[in-house]
Amino acid sequence: MGPAMATEMIARGDILRLGNEVVRPFYLQRAQQTVAMLQQALPDSRFRIHKPEGAIFLWLWFEGLPISAMELYRRLKARGVLVVPGEYFFFGLAEEWPHAGECIRMNYVQQPELMRRGIEIIAEEVNKAWAQLG
Repeated sequence: MGPAMATEMIARGDILRLGNEVVRPFYLQRAQQTVAMLQQALPDSRFRIHKPEGAIFLWLWFEGLPISAMELYRRLKARGVLVVPGEYFFFGLAEEWPHAGECIRMNYVQQPELMRRGIEIIAEEVNKAWAQLG
């Protein structure tokens, strides 16, 4: 049934309208909302967000983080927050790149209250890691 409906939507051009008028605005609003939450929770100049470019996730960069993104992932997972450490996305490089161990990818399609709590936990763990520097 699904493929038949999709075929008809494509033929009528409805699928493009749906994407442009419903799907894209929804995810754009969610991305903007999440960026605002992150900026409020992590006002540190060592924290950056890679430019959101239309996917359902954001790349977060913690420049100079004294633990690896993999360790940050483990700490967050233990607290119920799942992200993807950057190391998984930088395979096959001729040389090790520190940036890979300072980034995580997070999805932003959960309900806003769940996003807010997850972001609070991310901020707590990142701040703990930076506090280790003294």
